[in-house]
Amino acid sequence: MSENTPIIQTIDLKKIYGTGEAQVAALDGISLIIHAGEFVAVVGPSGSGKSTLLNVLACLDRPTEGKYILAGEDVSEYTRRELAIIRGRQLGFIFQSYNLLPRLTALENVMLPMMYQRENRLSIRERKEKAIALLESVGLGNRLHHYPNQLSGGQQQRVAIARALVNDPLLILADEPTGNLDTRSSEEILELMHNLHDRGRTIVMVTHEPDIAHHTERIVYIRDGKLASDRKNGNPVRRSDAALQTILEGVEP
Repeated sequence: MSENTPIIQTIDLKKIYGTGEAQVAALDGISLIIHAGEFVAVVGPSGSGKSTLLNVLACLDRPTEGKYILAGEDVSEYTRRELAIIRGRQLGFIFQSYNLLPRLTALENVMLPMMYQRENRLSIRERKEKAIALLESVGLGNRLHHYPNQLSGGQQQRVAIARALVNDPLLILADEPTGNLDTRSSEEILELMHNLHDRGRTIVMVTHEPDIAHHTERIVYIRDGKLASDRKNGNPVRRSDAALQTILEGVEP
């Protein structure tokens, strides 16, 4: 992939549910380009199609029509097995509900995706060391052996972020990552995402909250399955690096 190749390119993307008079176009001709290193919010009202778009971008679903080109590779008509391989190799996911396995510790949850790597598979020791380093990077070095029910919502989302990064994904996809969090925890998670972006990560985040969207550098607005607007956000909201360090040092027990 050359430097100028978009990470994401969709061409007249459509997703249609139902048949005949019952047809509903969840996506109706979305054409979009996202380059490496961008931090993009996809916003829109309930039922606008933003979650359907995320599912296609996440290789969880295929478009009915149009093309989805991921890092120069047309994945529009890939089989479910081929899409699963793409997800494991190139995508990291952050969910609103965290999706941590309750019977695994924070460390084990972060290690889990590495078990399914087919290429460049690491030893158990290497997987453990990498997972510990990631948990330490999100301020949870002292929570390695805690189970999800022993962690706050914000801490669980930190584990989910570490898990999303463990296979060094090309693209991070976040679905309402602050939706279940209080204001303080939301700010902490957003600052961590800013930090990832500052390090060159490409992030696409779905949200229905305008104040959350304003943390990104670009806002894509979806309405009725169509691209209603696509604009740069000239002054993304963020905290200082000093504030981030305070957050990481002040994780509640």
